[in-house]
Amino acid sequence: MYKIVSSTIAASLAMAFAAMPAATGAAPRSASAHDAGQAIVQETPLRAHMAMLSSDLFEGRGTGQRGADLTVAYLENQALAIGLRPANGSSYRQSVKIAGVKAQPQDSSVAVVAGGQALPLAFGKDWVWAPGDAQAVHDMDAQLVFVGYGIAAPEEGGWDDYKGVDVKGKVLVMLVNDPMPTAAEPNRFNGKGLTYYGRWTYKFEEAARRGAAGVLLVHTDASASYGWSVVYNSWTAERFQLADADLGTGMQGWMTEASARALFAAGGQDLDRLRAAAEDKSFKPVALNARVKGQTRAAVRAIEQFNVAGVVPGTDPALKDEAVIYSAHWDHLGKQDDGGKGGDTIFNGAVDNASGSAGLLAMAQEAVRHPAKRSQLFLWVAAEEQGLLGSAAYAAKPLWPLDKTAAALNLDSLNFVAAARDIGVQGSERTGLGAMAATTAQAMHLAVAPMRPDLSGGYFRSDHFSFAKAGVPAFSIEGGHDWAKDKAANDAKARAYNDRYHQVSDEYDPSWDLAGMVQQAQFTLNLGRMVADAPAMPAWKAGDQFGKVRAAK
Repeated sequence: MYKIVSSTIAASLAMAFAAMPAATGAAPRSASAHDAGQAIVQETPLRAHMAMLSSDLFEGRGTGQRGADLTVAYLENQALAIGLRPANGSSYRQSVKIAGVKAQPQDSSVAVVAGGQALPLAFGKDWVWAPGDAQAVHDMDAQLVFVGYGIAAPEEGGWDDYKGVDVKGKVLVMLVNDPMPTAAEPNRFNGKGLTYYGRWTYKFEEAARRGAAGVLLVHTDASASYGWSVVYNSWTAERFQLADADLGTGMQGWMTEASARALFAAGGQDLDRLRAAAEDKSFKPVALNARVKGQTRAAVRAIEQFNVAGVVPGTDPALKDEAVIYSAHWDHLGKQDDGGKGGDTIFNGAVDNASGSAGLLAMAQEAVRHPAKRSQLFLWVAAEEQGLLGSAAYAAKPLWPLDKTAAALNLDSLNFVAAARDIGVQGSERTGLGAMAATTAQAMHLAVAPMRPDLSGGYFRSDHFSFAKAGVPAFSIEGGHDWAKDKAANDAKARAYNDRYHQVSDEYDPSWDLAGMVQQAQFTLNLGRMVADAPAMPAWKAGDQFGKVRAAK
């Protein structure tokens, strides 16, 4: 539980604010002889903002909680003080309408009936579910159909797990991830790396597009890359979804492998045989002798959160209508009930992601002093921890036209360990941003960290993906790991964060060396400036599935 040390933070904030332009909301001032040259990110404001945002005062910045309101107010006032122009007319805020949904199994009567008998599935232990359409009550009587991986990917040799079968009104049972590579096709579905088709979010989306009544994903520790406890903690708590986006299916959920095995056997099928069959693109959907029957109930509430956005207008008459976006999510997990144990209940989220939010403020302070040819939009998004909801809301109703958005550069969990000799640009290789990132790194005497197979689908799990999905070249800049000094100690420091991730112990430490954090923010600002000053906007590599989205516009 990090509490602000008044004198330390007050001094830091005073130094940070002293360097800021007056809070008049006027246009950014042009560079003078005094401040001419490159925009240099300063550690003092970055440290001050991170310490403040991750303090107990902001209560963990939880979606739908008091701390969220305080965070938005803080960010919009800092945007004003820095000199950013409001990005939404006269406002820095963009409304994000969210539905909070919590399953009420104790008030529900739903069951899986196979072979004429209700299976003894206990909510939480054997399966979990919630409505994907923010409706409180659903009366279910739907046949279960196994659709393999639930993927329709024409560019993957015409892969189609649905084969034209009408699944409207059915509950679909699916495997997570995507089909494994084979000796004959070592690169199918990105080989060992995960594609978006493997993400459970895609599977829910595709089922909804086909009019399904629900989806149940089969969980294994290996395929999900996490244990059932992660599913349990997420799906038994309140979940969030965009209230005004495309509706999901009436039932979304998971079941354990043991439960799925029992279901398939009772429904006249063998799970292992069908799982093997699903690895071949000749697979066809298989109807199970089973139905989901009964009524599901959930508590549903309406929440309004806000993205915060400010602009540094471009200086070039021909290019200022185009923009580079820098983004970071401001939310974390907020305050949570510990069952009356009297312990720490605030998930402060210092690294995740007070660091990125603070980094953007420090970057914006310098961008205002050194505007580029294209405009630069600084965007703090809501509800990332709830499924990239804030960035998805922005992409659905952008404050800057997406076809005039050159790139989106995202920061999530900055390097709090130490300065490094390298920088992570995983995902940049999909677009022209890869070459620009390499040039930026070279100019900063940094190596580009080696690319690695994206085994866990990391490219699809951070806010940049909402932009990529809408056709905007985008990726998240990662901190390096080739430490400039004290390799063993810094490796241990980095590994130790794994135990603090999404825990109450992710707290700000005043003793942190923020050289690596400043380095990461500086690289991002430098890369954004290169994009903003380039003659043309970066393009997607030929054949990339998200490049096709931009090409179609």
